[in-house]
Amino acid sequence: MNKAVNRNREFVLYRNDRGIPPDREIRRLDTELRTREGYPKVSIIIPTSDGYRNGLFPALLSQLSEQSFQDFETIIVKGDPRQGRAINTGADIARARYLLTLDDDTSLASADAIEKLYHVLEAHGSIGMAGGINVIPPGATPFVRRVMREVPRRFTPPVNEITDSDLAEHPLLIMRKDVFKGVGGENELIPRGLDPYLRREFRRAGCRVVVVPGVHYSHLPPNTLPLLITQFYRNGRLAGFCNKFYPQWVFETPHTHGREFMVQRSFSYRAARYLVNMVKRACKGHLIYLTVSLAYAVGFIRGYACYRDETQA
Repeated sequence: MNKAVNRNREFVLYRNDRGIPPDREIRRLDTELRTREGYPKVSIIIPTSDGYRNGLFPALLSQLSEQSFQDFETIIVKGDPRQGRAINTGADIARARYLLTLDDDTSLASADAIEKLYHVLEAHGSIGMAGGINVIPPGATPFVRRVMREVPRRFTPPVNEITDSDLAEHPLLIMRKDVFKGVGGENELIPRGLDPYLRREFRRAGCRVVVVPGVHYSHLPPNTLPLLITQFYRNGRLAGFCNKFYPQWVFETPHTHGREFMVQRSFSYRAARYLVNMVKRACKGHLIYLTVSLAYAVGFIRGYACYRDETQA
């Protein structure tokens, strides 16, 4: 690993410099092919809390080395609690024309995932952002399978062609760097809702946002109920913070693909829909959905009531 230079993220529209850990690390890895041939075609950015993620992060780096497309650099931002800021930090030193984000617990199920995403942007100038299909892996436990089928947006419905979608997400997402910087990059003020915010900004810039068939990855939920409850409670707290301080950036995320996107709904509408969905799921016996929905609601209420300013998020 070679230590990368930390720049100033001057392109960022909504910037947050508070709480940057003094021990944050920014590293750049070059593939052997990239080192021989000059600047890379793709810059892969991976934020990670500890550089391990229960063994999933080293496994991801190994999967990258096995991709059919190797003309990329990998930028690792370790120890920054703000995902958006970490991605902006990586984008600031990226040398490629395209940025590709991965979560540190992403598993690449397609050996040609990066190659396909790269060629989609090369062939379609109207597409600014392209994501993959989050699939349930063959080795998933019965609990994980049930969660991914029962809880909305835990897997991506399959597609047979390049499809406009609001399900293109950071765990495997390629973007045009010039558009990313042109819209001000990631919103560093919000701890949740980065995906819908960035998709809206790309569309406002005149770009299509799509998912690509055959580009498979797995981004799994926690593998036990207590860990899942903890995750949803935390997500609820952060959502409560965003609704309290930044309601203008609370956007809808649909469960399916499509060209028509309802960007925002009123809080009263969303609360009523939440209750209706819980009743429907109770009638279907979806106990995991009900449990995590309650955890999310408790977290939301606590986050809305307790957070006083953005430094506490």
